[in-house]
Amino acid sequence: MTDLWLTLVSSINAALGEVHVMTAWEALAVLLAMAYLLLAMKASVWCWAAAFASTAIYTVLFWKVSLLMESVLNVYYMAMALYGYWLWTQGGDKQQGVKVTTWPLKKHLTLIVTTGIISLLVGHGMATYTQAAFPYLDAATTCFAVMTTYLVAKKVLENWLYWVVIDLVSIYLYLSKGLMLTSLLFVLYVGLAVVGYFLWRAALADDARQDKTLSLLS
Repeated sequence: MTDLWLTLVSSINAALGEVHVMTAWEALAVLLAMAYLLLAMKASVWCWAAAFASTAIYTVLFWKVSLLMESVLNVYYMAMALYGYWLWTQGGDKQQGVKVTTWPLKKHLTLIVTTGIISLLVGHGMATYTQAAFPYLDAATTCFAVMTTYLVAKKVLENWLYWVVIDLVSIYLYLSKGLMLTSLLFVLYVGLAVVGYFLWRAALADDARQDKTLSLLS
């Protein structure tokens, strides 16, 4: 009986210790994710280092709790962090890094329609073969987040507008599931995305003025 009690206590202590370690890693991942967002708003290349570290931690954490698709999704985000860093430092015509750009409405409509169709297909699969809550909205936020991360790497100004919509839909999903703190976090994300849009728009205008000045001087 004593051996059984000691084994039980030992198992509980081990489990609590593992939870404590995971919580610490999760907190670090959240801090790094916030650092990524704040640095991205300033168009700092260091945002990709924060993004890589954060998603690496999440990849392991999600795998440990058997959220396999979330883990795979974060592997994609890790790859995009490397791609974004390369683009921002070595991309562009002169290999000096890409500048903030804007895409025409027609290109965005094509992107939205294509991503929307993929979202419907993924949502249908989730609704048919899983017990997912809000399968179509869940699929849409995931698919559009994947696409918008690519726009961030390309420094497309309108990425911030996509994030505003994605975060607003995510707030609805989290509120529906009673995740109040996460909902509040995404309210903050919406505000930061709006600020990010205006910061990048100002950078785009500055680049346009500099290009115009150089063309006049040449």
